[in-house]
Amino acid sequence: MSSTSIQKDTPPVIVWFRNDLRVADNGALAKAAESARPVICLYVLDVDRQERAVGGARRWWLHNSLATLDRKLEALGSRLVLRRGDSEVELARIIRQTGAEHIFWNKDHEPAGMARDRALTAKFEKTGITVHSFAGALLHDPARMLTGSGGPYKVYTPFWRAMEALGEPCEPIAAPGTITPYEGDLHSDQLADWKLLPEKPDWAAGLRKTWSPGEDGAHARLKTFIEKGLKGYAENRDRPDLPYATSRLSPHLACGEITPYQMFAATRAVRDKALSRDVLVFRKEIVWREFSWHLLHHFDRLAEDNFNARFDAFPWADDENALKAWQKGQTGYPIVDAGMRQLWQTGWMHNRVRMVVASFLTKHLLIDWRKGEAWFWDTLVDADPASNAASWQWVAGSGADAAPYFRIFNPILQGQKFDPNGDYVRTYVHELEKLDSEFLHRPWEAPPDRLAAAGVTLGKTYPFPLIDHKQARTRALDIYNEIKDAA
Repeated sequence: MSSTSIQKDTPPVIVWFRNDLRVADNGALAKAAESARPVICLYVLDVDRQERAVGGARRWWLHNSLATLDRKLEALGSRLVLRRGDSEVELARIIRQTGAEHIFWNKDHEPAGMARDRALTAKFEKTGITVHSFAGALLHDPARMLTGSGGPYKVYTPFWRAMEALGEPCEPIAAPGTITPYEGDLHSDQLADWKLLPEKPDWAAGLRKTWSPGEDGAHARLKTFIEKGLKGYAENRDRPDLPYATSRLSPHLACGEITPYQMFAATRAVRDKALSRDVLVFRKEIVWREFSWHLLHHFDRLAEDNFNARFDAFPWADDENALKAWQKGQTGYPIVDAGMRQLWQTGWMHNRVRMVVASFLTKHLLIDWRKGEAWFWDTLVDADPASNAASWQWVAGSGADAAPYFRIFNPILQGQKFDPNGDYVRTYVHELEKLDSEFLHRPWEAPPDRLAAAGVTLGKTYPFPLIDHKQARTRALDIYNEIKDAA
């Protein structure tokens, strides 16, 4: 039905955007556009939500993603209405003002978000407002995908096999061709007034240089990855020195600018059988994210409590100086420092390096994984409550399907294996960029003349290691064995 055939007094419908900042493969928006009613597209910056407030890097991304979504909606004939406040209050206010009788949204899988949605649905439907809820963020509903005994999956491999047995996900939903706008007077906040962007100091220069937030940026990155990075992905994904070896789609997924359905569809379109293993491994990475969200659904305190209660007795060290050195990339281990500096400069870190730096914090320094998780939460552009917490617990050994407690990454060997020429370290640890590759990942072992030639003075231009790796490993294993034996 065309917009001209809709009566002006026809009540509008509301599409409430949350972590689904896209127009394609958006079930709520598609169905609202098909409703033959004017559509109000709404985003509420809910200052009273119970969920954990997003960190600075995610706020920067959110600003840019909302601006991009508004432009996308404008091209379809609509606009994005921005409100700051309590979601229930703002929705009710718009309903009273416009006479809207239907609300469309995509499911929020955060535990607090699910509780909020259940409460809102019950309240609104008592007043005659119909709520329409759609899937899209996850391939399968965590409440329904259970083991044979009816419980949640706690180990990744059976989870993957169960998902694989369900077959290919459905095709993504196309974006609406047009949206009938609501033409009544409706206030919208100015995005700039929300002050999501850093001001003084403006620490976002590296983020602006690295990322293109928004739906178009997400699909451009996916296209680039399919063309330049998919071939060899199974072998190259652990190489932080290779620019296209990973998709870097995680921040786009975190804001819902792209969906796992769209990513599966893109790999389904790859006809080269020689890339089948690369496609499989890439899909398994997407499903690891899914597994993390299923864990969070069933264990809603994943970011606060040890999944394995045995770790409640772990004697974490209270060492603020060591924590700050780790945060600033001043540990004396080049691969660790490169990762932490990449995080600070770009809001992102290569996944292999994430494991290395997390292992270093929890097993070399014996600092509580929750402190690392909190730092990542504030600095990652892709921080989400499921993947961030699940991955930190995995490395620490306290999580579901966790890495064995005796797996303690050797930062020297990790650097030598996955950054063999030192290109990654040299990109972020400029103090060492002239040091020979032979000693780049262990500068404290370099002869004085080699250090001098590279302009490196240990303890002055670059720090000595915070702790000896062998000593740290022995200490960690002793403690891990103690809590294992006490279980």
